Amino acid sequence: MRKRVLKYLWILIVGSGLLLPALAFAGARPQVAVSPPSGSPDPTSVLNTAELSFLSGNAEIYLKGPNGEPITQPVVVTLVRASGQLYGQETAKGGFVKFDRVPYSEFTVQVVAPGYETASKVFEVNGPGAVSVTLSLRPLEAEDAAASRGFYALPPKVQRDVGKALDALRANKPDNAIKHLESAQRNAPKSAEVAYLFSIYSKETKDPDRARSYWMKTLELDPRHLSTLLAVGQDDLQSNKSAEALPYLKRAIQVEPNSWRAQLLYSEALVTEKMNDEATQHALRAIDLGHDSASAAQLVLVRALVQKGQVHQAISKLEEYVKAHPSDKDSASYLEKLENPPASGSVAAAELPVVSNAEDALPVPSNWLPPDVDASVPAVELGVSCNVDDVVQKAGVQLTDLAKDVDRFTATETLVHESIDKYGMPSSPEKRIFSYVASFQEVGHHFLNVEEYRLDKDGGQAEFPGGVATNGLPALVLIFHPFNAPDFTMSCEGLARLSTGLAWQVHFKQRPDKPNVIKRYRIGVDAPSYPVALKGRAWISSDTYQIVRLETDLVAPVKEIRLAADRADIEYGPVKFAKGNVSMWLPKTADVYYDWRGRRIHRRHSFSDYMLFAVDDKQKISTPKVDDAPADGAPGGGRSETPKQKP
Repeated sequence: MRKRVLKYLWILIVGSGLLLPALAFAGARPQVAVSPPSGSPDPTSVLNTAELSFLSGNAEIYLKGPNGEPITQPVVVTLVRASGQLYGQETAKGGFVKFDRVPYSEFTVQVVAPGYETASKVFEVNGPGAVSVTLSLRPLEAEDAAASRGFYALPPKVQRDVGKALDALRANKPDNAIKHLESAQRNAPKSAEVAYLFSIYSKETKDPDRARSYWMKTLELDPRHLSTLLAVGQDDLQSNKSAEALPYLKRAIQVEPNSWRAQLLYSEALVTEKMNDEATQHALRAIDLGHDSASAAQLVLVRALVQKGQVHQAISKLEEYVKAHPSDKDSASYLEKLENPPASGSVAAAELPVVSNAEDALPVPSNWLPPDVDASVPAVELGVSCNVDDVVQKAGVQLTDLAKDVDRFTATETLVHESIDKYGMPSSPEKRIFSYVASFQEVGHHFLNVEEYRLDKDGGQAEFPGGVATNGLPALVLIFHPFNAPDFTMSCEGLARLSTGLAWQVHFKQRPDKPNVIKRYRIGVDAPSYPVALKGRAWISSDTYQIVRLETDLVAPVKEIRLAADRADIEYGPVKFAKGNVSMWLPKTADVYYDWRGRRIHRRHSFSDYMLFAVDDKQKISTPKVDDAPADGAPGGGRSETPKQKP
């Protein structure tokens, strides 16, 4: 049995002491307990070596641009069988990749390259020699800049009124919101956001007709306003008008196909109209996108099965749902009817409570905090398969090398701090510059301690605005270390296009049956610590398998310490060692948001002038020399904040 003694802790200490996140690696590398997303090919479908050697040839893939020159950047190339199963996947470099010993058969080669349209071509391997396949890629056309939408597009005075109205609506005090909404409307009469807030006000004051009129007004001003499309569709479903709901919900999916809520409500409208197969498709998509948040989509699947006469399958699926949701008494009652139908005949699918009634109206939007990471899934390339086990394992190798090779690194850290008032409005930004040191030290067999130090320009201890420090920036990626990854449920959502190139998009969430040791808050030296379960999304380079971007969020607020929000968005970049040509990827920039004890904070961290020191470098840690020549790439800031308040 594996013995887990210590990993690393994120600890909020109020009073004294430094935050010392510590990580321990113990035993052999475990297998990552993750599963491919729905629809991914079975890895066992790939032929083994013995089968490949029988009646096989080679496939040479050449990739050229519009001028006939080879594509120089890394390109993801996938071979797919005629049956639709994944055969193999490689990263082409210099415009060429070769697949050896490909069995005689017909294949489709799919190509995804940064800055180019996705391309595919059908070819056949029918002889022992090499088959050459050339694809000419077309550059992506520049898209027109999208019109600025949202609260931040409003003038400052209107933003203040909107912030005050939002605060009152969240507190269920609509009477306090109306004067601010009216002021905002006078100053921004064409704002779809203001019109939408009037609809929320009308719902809270029990005036559904007026709410409907404001939804229509919002859609006149912005036909693609997602929240309004969903609100109208949900309202129609709750009024038993599924046919009327369909066009609004279909448009919502066109606006944001990766919104789990849009997929969920659309699936309910479809199943109510007895379009069972299409309803099943969108319900499954809602589950893929929303994970636990979209669990009510299971009810749509049950209704579709009942309507198709597959009652035994419906009972099995509903039993799973009721077991996972014991508080849902209505679904439990319907299950009992399915299992013991009345003598008069079968049980109607419509008797199962509908999703739209189980789901409350959309929450009042925040005008300072980014949406929850599970609100929607960022776009990925269609038809590109992804093996999550392979991606996570290769990313883990990179992190193992980081922990093994790096003794410490120094950097110049720039911090821009904004306090957010109760209306969601930011204060004047405060800017500070620190000398930053992070140290990786083995403190025992297979145990690694990660420590951070910050000094001000005079060499004294760094002072954060408000006495609340942001710690743990370089360590959060260790979620993907082989020792930590089994504690998370992970799924690969597909291949994404980033400004830095192509990356596998991986969703992660703390498993409830595993110890939560990644992040903890402690208030006071002798006080108990509180685990903070995290979920999020990582983008892992399809070429190097370095983590290039990471988003984290709370699985749920921590009421015991009044931690309502803890959000981070980190970008990473390559930094070279002081010696040699080895590069490691470290935080480049990070946006940190938290709402702790009513204190709302947004911080922007950035790092430059990185210097890396290898494990065999025997120099002692000292004050960072910020005047050293910057490393190539000069990345910076990361995140995963743990506020640490001084007395």
